[in-house]
Amino acid sequence: MQRNQITVSNIEDNMEKIRIGILGAAGYTGGELIRLLLNHPKAEIVFANSESNAGNLVSDVHEGLMGDTDLRFTDKMPFDAVDVVFFCFGHGKSRAFLEEHSIPPGVRIIDLAQDFRTESEFCGKDNRAYEFAYGLPEVNRNWIMQHEHVANPGCFATAIQLALLPAAKMGLLTRDVSINAITGSTGAGQKPSATTHFSWRADNMSIYKPFQHQHLAEIKKTLRMVQGRLDCELDFIPYRGSFARGIFATAVVKTNASTEAIVEGYKQYYADAAFTHYCDAPIDLKQVVNTNKALVHAEKYGQNLLVTSCIDNLLKGAVGQAVQNMNLLFGIDETTGLRLKASAF
Repeated sequence: MQRNQITVSNIEDNMEKIRIGILGAAGYTGGELIRLLLNHPKAEIVFANSESNAGNLVSDVHEGLMGDTDLRFTDKMPFDAVDVVFFCFGHGKSRAFLEEHSIPPGVRIIDLAQDFRTESEFCGKDNRAYEFAYGLPEVNRNWIMQHEHVANPGCFATAIQLALLPAAKMGLLTRDVSINAITGSTGAGQKPSATTHFSWRADNMSIYKPFQHQHLAEIKKTLRMVQGRLDCELDFIPYRGSFARGIFATAVVKTNASTEAIVEGYKQYYADAAFTHYCDAPIDLKQVVNTNKALVHAEKYGQNLLVTSCIDNLLKGAVGQAVQNMNLLFGIDETTGLRLKASAF
């Protein structure tokens, strides 16, 4: 059987494993991805690449995996032995990698960096053409299933788009939208920096990249696609929070639409979504941490529609959504391996 001929019946009936390679496996997203895949019934990790950690046990770096695996990091990249490769690089490195290396035809790619989120077509080494589907299943599910390569959305972008997609579908984004979102320290990656150091971050709060965050481009592109046009500005203020995981976002939309119509529109939009749920009651961050869920709530104050959304930035905002996209690429139930319980307390 050829690598690119894995089908629903092959996997479901014969229990054939999806063979997986991970590049950049030593960082936060790499560790979380390994944790999910070790417990995924259809996944087999063939290699976890990290040049700086080659030969070391994965559990020596990702200590939460102690006792779960004897997998070791490798500096090898045996692409012919896998069905899908996850790129867990820093931003900009995925494009550079494909300019220097060739991924065999038929091997899927799921890129967790921002390199291909707004520019879907790319010409790599030896003029190899790559086309990436934007991997937000709540708007692009069928498109993802028809592609071999997926650009996974950003964490802030996921939370904000899930807050605003139903409003865009209803044509409500006609005036400037005010957005605030706070993220945990893991959103900055594993490499220490001044603003991720515990003694600076604890009991502290700050803003960064106001009105110019890099995720705005992909957010605007998706909302424009759903609404047909987007003439308003998205005034986005990101915050650094004094906690490790999660994103809590609020968006204020000016509209005369009734509360009843808005709530019905939100419920209809997410009626078939596997992990995004509209909630009648106000939501909080602990309901989603350690899960692939996104929760959304909306309420009206005069002409102000306040929409709240929350996700785990490392899961629905990164590797959980990446595994969801892998499931879609291979034609299996998109919830496979992702039924996770929130920490809650």
